Amino acid sequence: MTEPRPPWSRRRRRTLIGLGLAAVLFGLAGIGLPDQYGLAAVYLGALAAFLLVVALIVFVAIPGPGTVDALLRSLTVSGAVLVVAVLLVLSTAGEPLRWLWVLAALAAAAWLGTALWLNRRDGPVG
Repeated sequence: MTEPRPPWSRRRRRTLIGLGLAAVLFGLAGIGLPDQYGLAAVYLGALAAFLLVVALIVFVAIPGPGTVDALLRSLTVSGAVLVVAVLLVLSTAGEPLRWLWVLAALAAAAWLGTALWLNRRDGPVG
């Protein structure tokens, strides 16, 4: 028998509602605005929708308090982020925004190192 999940905090509900509203409002604003502003609004709406899906997945996967600590200690997620970031660095040779992916790869490497250190020091959470 599984134990019941704790109810979501007010902060989690506000985050999901805010991202949902941003996705809808920016998407609708993209229809009425001139081309250059409308396209930017649609991109922001798509980004808000993507972040809404990511937040929903994280909130379902990691119930209750301690979400940041659980993610910080997650070796699988940090390793996957590092792999994707390195692949993006390798695929953007000579591109103007390559520095952004290099920074993302460095941040992912720092995240993986932190997760390894925390898990070795204290053991995994749970």
